[in-house]
Amino acid sequence: MFDIIVHDNFLEDRDYQKLKNTFSLDSPYKAPWFYNDNIVDHERPDSPYNFQFTHVLYDNYREDPPVKSPYWKIIFPILYKLKAKTLIRSKVNLRTRTPEIYESEFHTDFNEVIEGHKTAIFYLNTNNGYTLFKSGEKIKSIANRIIIFDARLYHCGGSCTDEKIRTLININYI
Repeated sequence: MFDIIVHDNFLEDRDYQKLKNTFSLDSPYKAPWFYNDNIVDHERPDSPYNFQFTHVLYDNYREDPPVKSPYWKIIFPILYKLKAKTLIRSKVNLRTRTPEIYESEFHTDFNEVIEGHKTAIFYLNTNNGYTLFKSGEKIKSIANRIIIFDARLYHCGGSCTDEKIRTLININYI
């Protein structure tokens, strides 16, 4: 079927630290976070853990203009290493600790099939959360790890119970 590629220590330490520090809650940079009352658009609304905070960096899919944040260029080292030709969307997700691991609904980031579309998830911190694929493959959230997969693969995220937050950068690209 489709491969799921995992790269540990993906970025040079200085590039990773810059990303981590920009989107850390105790960062002096204080990138703003925005509350979303769901994790996946079609998610069950009655769950007390069906929310997250996001910071949209770039969205060339639904909105104009595509640049949504003054921090959007901070992902250039990732895009360069991915050899991305076209950025479709990128956002940073932050989920708070839950008493037990809560999994979002399985989903793809876009309903439409876009030729050559890939999803990359770059983990900003290490915790016991994960990304789970419908195939059963589970990828742990480890700082400076990236996973790359065909955007048609259904996946979901598991919250964490061992850290205050789980943060990652979601990138959709060609």
